Amino acid sequence: MPLHHGPHHHDKSPMAVNPFYGEANPVGGMTDAPPKHRLPDNPMPPSTAYQLVHDELMLDGNARLNLATFVTTWMEPQAGVLMGECRDKNMIDKDEYPRTAELERRCVSMLAHLWNAPDADGAVGCSTTGSSEACMLAGMALKRRWMKRNADRYPSKQARPNLVMGINVQVCWEKFCNFWEVEARQVPMDGDRFHLDPQAAAELCDENTIGVVGILGSTFDGSYEPIEELCAALDTLQEKTGLDIPVHVDGASGGMIAPFIDPELVWDFRLPRVSSINTSGHKYGLVYPGVGWALWRTADDLPEDLVFRVNYLGGDMPTFALNFSRPGAQVVAQYYTFLRLGREGYRAVQQSTRDVARGLAERIETLGDFQLITRGDQLPVIAFTTAPDVKAYDVFDVSRRLREFGWLVPAYTFPAHRQDLAVLRLVCRNGFTADLAALFLADLGRLLPELRQQRHPLTRDKDAATSFHH
Repeated sequence: MPLHHGPHHHDKSPMAVNPFYGEANPVGGMTDAPPKHRLPDNPMPPSTAYQLVHDELMLDGNARLNLATFVTTWMEPQAGVLMGECRDKNMIDKDEYPRTAELERRCVSMLAHLWNAPDADGAVGCSTTGSSEACMLAGMALKRRWMKRNADRYPSKQARPNLVMGINVQVCWEKFCNFWEVEARQVPMDGDRFHLDPQAAAELCDENTIGVVGILGSTFDGSYEPIEELCAALDTLQEKTGLDIPVHVDGASGGMIAPFIDPELVWDFRLPRVSSINTSGHKYGLVYPGVGWALWRTADDLPEDLVFRVNYLGGDMPTFALNFSRPGAQVVAQYYTFLRLGREGYRAVQQSTRDVARGLAERIETLGDFQLITRGDQLPVIAFTTAPDVKAYDVFDVSRRLREFGWLVPAYTFPAHRQDLAVLRLVCRNGFTADLAALFLADLGRLLPELRQQRHPLTRDKDAATSFHH
């Protein structure tokens, strides 16, 4: 009697993904992988969609080990819960979500007090998606004020607005000048000066200058620009020429560092020439991305014709933003963090971060292979290059090899007049603890014997090797 076998299965299509991703029947619907560059024809179970996306994202770097970014990579679980509760609230709908709007207004007032605005309780400011948008808004206000002062000759070929800044500015300022048709006048680096020189900036100003940008914490090396000296140089310029040039302080990072651990540093609205300040809540404001803040000294510093008004609790609330719809979650998280930490809490967090940076800088220097550019004593940022006698490898080799341990450390060359200088940069943030710093140092030390055995640096094209772009 012939043996009877069950149905043949060998001709079925092989399963494209793990059978356990199926909802009820482990093999049901798992034979076809979804397309990656067009919409699939049919729906799939939510657990399947989640698992497919989750698995692909595992190939991203570990955010906590990303020493390139200034962006916050850790918050308390309670903050995450609040953000989850607010992710469906559209920040622009202030009449629909009046309490979220109120928290935004409180944050602006808190920052105004922190930055010594002359009328902090009546502060003029707004939240943004980050410092880049805040810089755009501040630049627009500077240009519009200049246009009104020069209405008798603008527009004309003789009246092309310009903005003075150091060549070390974040790329958003170059974008602003490009988008809003403003000439960018940049002070180059010179020798061991890696940011703006006040006198050189004043010399670039003329009747078409809409303002000067000072950076409280350069992304290149973490150094503060001398805002007080910049204002003094512009005061002298006004005495000699009558030109009254306002200053905008890009405090993307330092605006949330200096008030707490450098209180003696005068850089903010205490200086009458400072007309506006921005910061990133999602950097040293200790909030997940993306949220930024822009504040003006007085209502006169923000031209009224740039402001839109909405009904708010039966009253009138001004709004000024490039983005329209965006979640309220980050603004709520900022208010939570302000409430949670207070001045003393922020001071403790930022001081701890600076202590980690300084300690790590000292230990890197003792290795003998590196020369420090900055030591984390302004922004908690360390920039360093290879020592003059190191010929076997360069900073790009170090950056590439550190990735083997999961560390993301940018290596890049400086801009005009110092293109000869290539550095590594470590950004120390809350969550990058002394223990993690010790692990990083151990991994760096583990690489050095191999790097020292190289015959020469392996980098052929420094532009291609640059792993970070400002």
